[in-house]
Amino acid sequence: MRWTGRAWTYGDHVDTDAIIPARYLATSDPIELAKHCMEDIDPSFAANVRCGDIVVAGENFGCGSSREHAPLALQGAGIACVIAVSFARIFYRNAFNVGLPIVACREAVAASESGHVFEVDIETGLVMNRTLGLSYEAETYPPFILGLIKAGGLTPFTKRRLAAGVFDALRQPAGERTRS
Repeated sequence: MRWTGRAWTYGDHVDTDAIIPARYLATSDPIELAKHCMEDIDPSFAANVRCGDIVVAGENFGCGSSREHAPLALQGAGIACVIAVSFARIFYRNAFNVGLPIVACREAVAASESGHVFEVDIETGLVMNRTLGLSYEAETYPPFILGLIKAGGLTPFTKRRLAAGVFDALRQPAGERTRS
């Protein structure tokens, strides 16, 4: 899973209200949310972001309230991946739940500027700043998390597993689960 896109850079502690202001939370539609994504900290974002672009940010990205609207707004805007120094815990989980790839890579963030072109391979952890010709190694994710991202989030991942019968053993009475 590899993405290449233009960077939109932001600083530390970008909270969920900055990603999608609370006044727009009456909907969970990613396309509607995208129209207002980042508008309070970057009024040009929604009008100029392109599908496949990448957000690059500092520490504690996605701090604040625990809403899935923030990663949904980024997805709706076409953001392919978020690279940050670190992520707020709830944003981290919500991103995977909706299938938004995120990568923690301090070194890549330190050398980035808006407009730089990045390439990210989430399976290998390779993060490349194509503009500067620099490569960085980020932590890789376990197969389960990669599966969530590939499926498009927790709901599609679970639906696929249900359709494949992966959970059939759980439907059996407890005493029958241990029998061969």
